[in-house]
Amino acid sequence: MSTSGQARPDGRQVRWDRHNQERRQQILDAAIDVVEAGEPGAEVHVQQIAEQAGLSRTVVYRHFADRADLDRAVQTEILDGLWAELLPALSLEGSIHDIIERVVATYVGWAVAHPALHRLAEQDSSADGTGPLQQGLERISAQVVELITTAVELLGPEMNEDERAAIDPLVFGIVGAVFSAVRRWVSRPERTPPAPALVQLVSDTVWHIINGHALGLGLELDPHQPVEELVGSAVDSTQVVP
Repeated sequence: MSTSGQARPDGRQVRWDRHNQERRQQILDAAIDVVEAGEPGAEVHVQQIAEQAGLSRTVVYRHFADRADLDRAVQTEILDGLWAELLPALSLEGSIHDIIERVVATYVGWAVAHPALHRLAEQDSSADGTGPLQQGLERISAQVVELITTAVELLGPEMNEDERAAIDPLVFGIVGAVFSAVRRWVSRPERTPPAPALVQLVSDTVWHIINGHALGLGLELDPHQPVEELVGSAVDSTQVVP
């Protein structure tokens, strides 16, 4: 008996749980392979996933409640891969415009490289509109809100309560608009303008929105000034000279 009063984990149960996790991941990897191999929007059958995973349909359904549960899990897996690329791009390296362009370019590049995954990931199969894509957009938006809130605190513009409260919904709207623009572009029969031009135009649009609000708050931002310099200048301006 454990001296701590807590039962030790059952080794067989631990191994079984690990086996189930590995098998579930095997199925998700197989599903993504099947989706990638097909045309964007092509229907994917459970039997195809099972064959790709080297399993039977019965085994597949042991790890998912139903087809809807499997579809949500595949969407989540796809989007987790996208977020894993996007989140590092939200660093403070470079200028404000550099950051915007880096994030937009990462998303556009991923969408171009994985058109079939992109088509599946953008579908919201949830009844209440809170599927994997919506959750992911909220995750990205939260990171951007944190960056902007930090910048506002450092730069110290005069903001009333309503303006501060509006940061969150406005950022969510901007992030959603970027994703909508890229999704629309990817779905068109002919992807015009070319990807680099789209990245530039979308990045410029986001910059103009941010800069417009900054000017309204009395801030003059240089889109090409490194953020480190901008933050350094803000910190220096707050120092009290003896």
